[in-house]
Amino acid sequence: MTNAIVIRQHGGPDVLGWEPVIVGPPGPGEALIRHTAIGLNFIDVYYRTGLYPAPLPLVPGMEGAGIVEAVGEDVTDIAPGDRVGYGQSPLGAYAERRLIPADKLIRLPDWIEDELAAAMLLQGLTAQYLLRQTHRVQPGDRILIHAAAGGVGLLASQWANVLGATVIGTVGTAEKAELARAHGCHHVIIYRGEDVVDRVREITDGQGVDVVYDGVGKDTFDLSLDCLRRRGLMVSFGNASGAVPPFDIGLLNRKGGLYLTRPSVQHYAGTREELLAMAEELFVMVRDGKVKVNINQRFALRDAAAAHRALESRGTTGATILLP
Repeated sequence: MTNAIVIRQHGGPDVLGWEPVIVGPPGPGEALIRHTAIGLNFIDVYYRTGLYPAPLPLVPGMEGAGIVEAVGEDVTDIAPGDRVGYGQSPLGAYAERRLIPADKLIRLPDWIEDELAAAMLLQGLTAQYLLRQTHRVQPGDRILIHAAAGGVGLLASQWANVLGATVIGTVGTAEKAELARAHGCHHVIIYRGEDVVDRVREITDGQGVDVVYDGVGKDTFDLSLDCLRRRGLMVSFGNASGAVPPFDIGLLNRKGGLYLTRPSVQHYAGTREELLAMAEELFVMVRDGKVKVNINQRFALRDAAAAHRALESRGTTGATILLP
């Protein structure tokens, strides 16, 4: 018997219940892991509220780190005793122990502590595909990153800076602005007191940015389009403020022949080879000190509801982890 956070109905943080669950032995292609740390991400909120549908009851969470306790048949590259992490998996991370497809697990180098792995993998893999694949950032690019003081924002801002881009970030407070500047943003716009579109146009001499990375969704979608240069790319990768409502596709034409994409990690890490290559590039950036991961909040796993409240109120910065 083990304990987990279980959602039996969609709703607010109070639907996150702490319950005993039964975890059986691993089947073919599976591994049984004991978590030592679990990542908190906004996608967990989407499943809790029902924005992303999944059968109930469910155990949320898609990121974690721990020790392999057993493996099923046909598992050859992961063994009991291995320290592993994952940032792209089926739901089920909010648990003391869980079964997981072994091909989603990444063996951790000795220098990566479990808490760091749980804090960096989903957000780091997201930053990797955004900057290196969705739009391959080049020296001289001008980019806009919303929620620049959040987990993905801090990672992506640092990484884009290393790649030679001019990084513009949006944040909600002066404190978060300082944090964003310290992590790679050349220009920071406090959206509660400044007109984002006007400031972007000012910074870019009226041209607009090459690409917008928008994990906020509904509240920023329209202004993001207005920040783009002619034939610029809008990357909508999250819905922190809610889903983007339907819109007339002709709007992209009227605003300058814009491009729009809505990607996620699984579109880029669809094979084990792709996943390991993405993780290796992330690990190198962190190992070499080019990207620093900040764990700014820690909660006990059983207190996941409090963690969700903090995340949704925009009271967090950097990474947040849950500890079993």
